[in-house]
Amino acid sequence: MEETKTELQLIKLSEIQSQEVSWLWFPFIPYGKLTIVQGDPGDGKTTFILNIAAKLSKGESLDGGMNFTEPLNVIYQSAEDGLADTVKHRLEQAVADCEKISVIDEKIKSLSMIDERLEEAVIKTGAKLLILDPIQAYLGGGMDMNRANEARDMTKKLAALAEKYQCAIVLEADWNNRLGHNEQCERSSHQRQEIKRHTGEWVR
Repeated sequence: MEETKTELQLIKLSEIQSQEVSWLWFPFIPYGKLTIVQGDPGDGKTTFILNIAAKLSKGESLDGGMNFTEPLNVIYQSAEDGLADTVKHRLEQAVADCEKISVIDEKIKSLSMIDERLEEAVIKTGAKLLILDPIQAYLGGGMDMNRANEARDMTKKLAALAEKYQCAIVLEADWNNRLGHNEQCERSSHQRQEIKRHTGEWVR
């Protein structure tokens, strides 16, 4: 089948109005962007992310890079940990205000990165932080995050959601244990090159 030719469209940068990046936590997590928190399994990424959520739920800052005084709403999706015995337990240990932290119910249908329920949840809660933990669980059927073109396509809609509502979106990811650390770093760098224009990154 002959591929349909896409018409060339050019945008002059003179037509683009410059904007400043707004930060949830400077210089790590921007509003309106995607941020990847990546590291080895068991190195505390989820605990780190949940502690951030707990602080935000109470309107507390981690350091001078967070400039807000009011509690913020958070959406936290976990495909690996139980809500009652792990997620809620860890949040309680961090003294979170769990009234400010919501989870999208996946009992009827599993969530994906392009699921319309993400936008509905951000609108309904007014969340300023959305967390998907781990990113691999929310790719959707048939998608491979190690293929650069697929990684770009599947993050494009999520990045648009972040920008539209100025919501910070954090994606947690594990290194691939089947690869050596240096090889994994190299492979991940190719993948990140395709999505970096949408993405702020803090790598553990």
